Amino acid sequence: MTCSRRMFLLGTATTVAGAFLAACGEEAPDEIAKTEIPVGSAVILDKFIIAQPTAGEYVAYSTVCPHQQKKITEVEGDTVKCTAHGSVFSIVDGERVSGPAVTGMREVPVTDNGDTVAAAE
Repeated sequence: MTCSRRMFLLGTATTVAGAFLAACGEEAPDEIAKTEIPVGSAVILDKFIIAQPTAGEYVAYSTVCPHQQKKITEVEGDTVKCTAHGSVFSIVDGERVSGPAVTGMREVPVTDNGDTVAAAE
C-alpha cells in the first residue's frame, strides 16, 4: 500500500491534534505509596516533593526552586536541596534553611487516597 499525499497529511493532522488535546488536558498527579515516604523525610517525584514530617502527616511542594527556577533534586534527612545553587529547604514548612533563595518552596495540595498520596496543582 502506498501513502498518498492526502493520507500523509491526514495522518499528520490527526497526530498533531491528538498531541495538542493531550497537552491541553489535565496532567496526572504525582502519586506514591505512603509506605515509600520515610517519616521525617521526603521523596522527590517528577514535579513535586512529597514529605512526611511526622507520622501520618503529608505535605507537598513544587520541585521548582524559588531562587532561579532550577529543579530541587536532593533529599538530605528533613531538608531538600537545589544542587544548582545550594539552596536548602525544610520539609516541615517549606521554608528556606540556607543558600541564595530568599523565599521558601511553593506548597501544593496533597490528596490522601488511602494507601497512596498524590500532589497536583
